[in-house]
Amino acid sequence: MSLEILEQLEAKVQMAVDTISLLQMELEELKEQNETLGRESDSVRENRDALEQENARLRADQDAWQTRIRNLLGKIEEVE
Repeated sequence: MSLEILEQLEAKVQMAVDTISLLQMELEELKEQNETLGRESDSVRENRDALEQENARLRADQDAWQTRIRNLLGKIEEVE
C-alpha cells in the first residue's frame, strides 16, 4: 500500500516538474516576445514622431505659401 502511494506521489512530483519546465519555457518565449514588441513599439514611436515633425513642417510650408499667395493677390488688386 505505501509503495503504491509512493508511486502516486512520484508521478505527481514528475507532473509538477514537467509543468514547471513547460511554464519556464513559455515564460522565456513571452519575455522574448515582449522584448521584440518593445523594440517594435519604439520603432513605431520614432516613425510617428518623424511623421509629426514632417507634418508640422509641411503645414508651416503651406501657411507660408498661403501668405505669399494672399500678398500677391493683394498686390494684383491694388493694380486694378
